[in-house]
Amino acid sequence: MLPEQFLRQILDNLTTAVLLLDSALRVNYMNPAAEMLLEVSGQRVNGQHVTSLFSDSVGSLQSLRNTVSTGHPFTKREAQLQLGNGQCLMADYSVTPVNALERNWILLEILPRDRLLRITKEEAQLSKQEVTRVLVRGLAHEIKNPLGGIRGAAQLLARELPEAALHDYTDVIIQEVDRLSNLVDRMLGPYQPPTLSRINIHEITEHVCSLVQAEAHGQLQIQRDYDPSIPDLMGDREQLIQALLNIMRNAMQAILSERNASDGSITLRTRTLRQFTIGARRHRLVCRLEIIDNGPGIAPGIVDSIFYPMVSGRADGTGLGLSITQNIITRHHGLIECESVPGCTTFTLFLPLPTTSGEEE
Repeated sequence: MLPEQFLRQILDNLTTAVLLLDSALRVNYMNPAAEMLLEVSGQRVNGQHVTSLFSDSVGSLQSLRNTVSTGHPFTKREAQLQLGNGQCLMADYSVTPVNALERNWILLEILPRDRLLRITKEEAQLSKQEVTRVLVRGLAHEIKNPLGGIRGAAQLLARELPEAALHDYTDVIIQEVDRLSNLVDRMLGPYQPPTLSRINIHEITEHVCSLVQAEAHGQLQIQRDYDPSIPDLMGDREQLIQALLNIMRNAMQAILSERNASDGSITLRTRTLRQFTIGARRHRLVCRLEIIDNGPGIAPGIVDSIFYPMVSGRADGTGLGLSITQNIITRHHGLIECESVPGCTTFTLFLPLPTTSGEEE
């Protein structure tokens, strides 16, 4: 039989959350993966009943008791676990009876589903982004080629017109062609790749806050909830300012369309996340920036397509701001998400942070 210390070392290095309960369903051991998942200290909860960590339902608690008395294992899929800190976790968990050291134990393995579902959702979103980007590039190419010909023909025609008054018509053609060409350029987003340098995310947010406050004449409430320990990230300052400004300006305009600016508020919240996956890549450290407003919210019919070009919830909107923002965040190997209900709209930006070696992981 393997030494107990070696077995404990194996459990401590597992990425699956493992708990060992006694016959009274008290916690006797939990590995670091379980501590991280349930956000508790194993030493602090040692000896406490399992319901102090999480609760699922009365039926599941009874199933645990049945396992103790009958020795029958069971597995539950996609259970909603209510954690002791108030958070909710979707997970699969397996319960296995173990007889060792002349005692009956319960081995509890928990596999979170939230992260897997989120990764699947992100991969689908990134795939849609890439399809949209290819479509827009192809469409822009097909539009700009004839526009150039139309503009050149209008200029040549203007030179041949005998009356100066007729130039008004060719001027209109040239102006409209230029307007359409500019619209296509905006749909494509920034031409240049990001010029990366070390920047502080809070310097970006404060700069954008000052711009938005100036537009709202200082009446809009902007609240900060910053994590000052976030290290500098590698990014293009101007592009990130543009991305954040597009979101906050949309929030400001939505609030002003429904209420007085003094009643509206925008909250900026920053946090760090460890071992966070964006697409197919796992990053050791990520900056999460949330922009939360108490405006009317985004119409349910367009909330899943707001990052597509020309999609807007306002009659006077161009539908390009969020598309450009998504393009910028993607160029920084990040991710943008949106959740919206009336009275609370949250845009969340995830941006990778460099490790101590100065490179993104």
